[in-house]
Amino acid sequence: MAIEKLKEVNLISDADHIQNVLLKFKDLDYFHPELAQRIVDRVSGLKTLNQMNPYSETLAKIHEICESCQLQVDKDAKQLMRIDLKQVNEELDEMGNEFQLYVNAKKDIQKVIDEDKLALEQLLNVQDLDINFDHLFQCTYLKLRIGKMPKKNLDCLNKYGSRPYLWIKLSEDDKMVWILYMTTLLYEGEVDNIFSSLDFSRIRIPDFVHGKPAEAVETLREEIESNKKLIAHVEEKMERFKAQKREELSVYELSLKGLSSTYELQKYVVVYGQRASISGFIPEDKEEALKEAFKDYDKVEIELNDPYSDARLVPPTKLKNNWFVRPFEMFVEMYGMPAYDEIDPTPFFAITYCLLFGIMFADLGQGLVVSILGAFAYHKMKLKLGAIMERIGIFSAFFGLMFGSVFGNEEILNPMFHALGFEEKPFEVLAPDFTMTLILGAIVIGAILILCSMGLNIANHIHKKDWGAMLFSQNGIAGFILYGGLLGGIGGMMLAGWQIFTPVYILFIIVIPVLVIFMQEPLERALNHEKLFPEGIGGFLMTNVFELLEIALTFLSNTMSYMRVGGFVLSHAGMMLVVSVLMEITGGAAPIVCVFGNIFVMVLEGMIVGIQVLRLEFYEMFSRYFSGDGIVFKAIN
Repeated sequence: MAIEKLKEVNLISDADHIQNVLLKFKDLDYFHPELAQRIVDRVSGLKTLNQMNPYSETLAKIHEICESCQLQVDKDAKQLMRIDLKQVNEELDEMGNEFQLYVNAKKDIQKVIDEDKLALEQLLNVQDLDINFDHLFQCTYLKLRIGKMPKKNLDCLNKYGSRPYLWIKLSEDDKMVWILYMTTLLYEGEVDNIFSSLDFSRIRIPDFVHGKPAEAVETLREEIESNKKLIAHVEEKMERFKAQKREELSVYELSLKGLSSTYELQKYVVVYGQRASISGFIPEDKEEALKEAFKDYDKVEIELNDPYSDARLVPPTKLKNNWFVRPFEMFVEMYGMPAYDEIDPTPFFAITYCLLFGIMFADLGQGLVVSILGAFAYHKMKLKLGAIMERIGIFSAFFGLMFGSVFGNEEILNPMFHALGFEEKPFEVLAPDFTMTLILGAIVIGAILILCSMGLNIANHIHKKDWGAMLFSQNGIAGFILYGGLLGGIGGMMLAGWQIFTPVYILFIIVIPVLVIFMQEPLERALNHEKLFPEGIGGFLMTNVFELLEIALTFLSNTMSYMRVGGFVLSHAGMMLVVSVLMEITGGAAPIVCVFGNIFVMVLEGMIVGIQVLRLEFYEMFSRYFSGDGIVFKAIN
């Protein structure tokens, strides 16, 4: 359970062969590469690889063909190692042109069908007209119009009876009437104006319609059906074409993507003259795997160094935890990633989170339900939070067993305690005389966790060889002695009546640590052989007096913040007491009240307790020993 040890790696090759190296490099799932710009900016004469990607245009062409064909490529197709780009482009052009022929043919046939349907819709309303359209269209001195108008305007035609036109009704429905009217060339405009004023809408008979309306209707129907069959035939050929070309397109796309990706990796390549290199980090146990990956590359050199061998690069952090702790990495990463030279806080976080949640949400029945739901969410639905619920539910069940609470029932486990030799439950949460014990116990738990956090901070600074912060800071040895000494003294006086605060004790355990914390910055400068007060003693005193006051208030508020642990124990018992009272009041509906009451408490209080424990972790503990400014280890693929 720690941060995985890394090696700094340099892959060196001739610049002419770097694309072959990148083809292999892109598949490594344990190599964290560093941007070349971080190295190039600090050394004159170096440059990044900046070649044009010759495959992007061909890939775009494949995507265009797939989109127009509505074709999904096969992601598991076999990848070609070598591609003749000119030949591929020629084949793609032929594919595109062939498919476009099918598309154009289908579009043209559909256009004819749409025109026929429109004509058919018009003719159905005049199919009872016993006149040959060919004769109508050949009239030289007469003008004929076929159309429709609102039925209510039909009577208005009688007002214009003296005008030179004739009309006949062809068909009608509830609102509209279809008519045909004719007039001479001389009165064409006047008559058209009359009918327009009556909301007449002209229907234009297409030129391709011949014969009588009934005959034309039948002809159009036959033509529409024939063209539909023709479209079906074209679509069948299109599907056959897509099936034939799918595998070929899949192979081309997968192969070209692999080749194209090497150009996207150019940002990691440093070029110096005829040579090029890629720098990064790998886990120590992947050293042999890396050598094996490039064993057939004669012109590739692999340099493996200490992770701090290159001052320009900061080692990333790769967490390595056991099955129990691993799910809690999600919460740690929400705050930040530990630096490579820090201690991984995840194990401490996992244990303390489970303990605090278990105490604050102590119920045997509800804890088991939370654990079971978490197991289902994780193993069946792949939710990371489910794995955390699985663990904290077990702790809730354990502390629920200790407190004797099962789905809010505080008496059901009494026979078990009697069988174990207890006269009564060890912890009677709702007893009035237990409240102060619970609150004081919560403060003691908080004090122990704060001291543990300070211990981790000291260990971190020892690991980083930061002796000043380790010795003199409020979270270092000075702060540990001060805080631990005060709590030990107060606890000894309250519990055992010891008179601990003697002059010697006050001097060495309180006064000297306070002065050391107050003088932290000058003492650290003294260790580094720097000027003690670069901005003057006056400014230092004014600033640090307020900082010392803030440190004291922080210690007090952090300690008191853990009172919420005891508060939520009482809150949980109180909420379940309300459920019990409601069960007694409702009588026959008690089982329903019990089920829904427990569900309500589990959802509401479970969420609140989870958030409050996370707050204690982040603000009361992490802030003392964890900076969270590390870099996440990200493999290239």
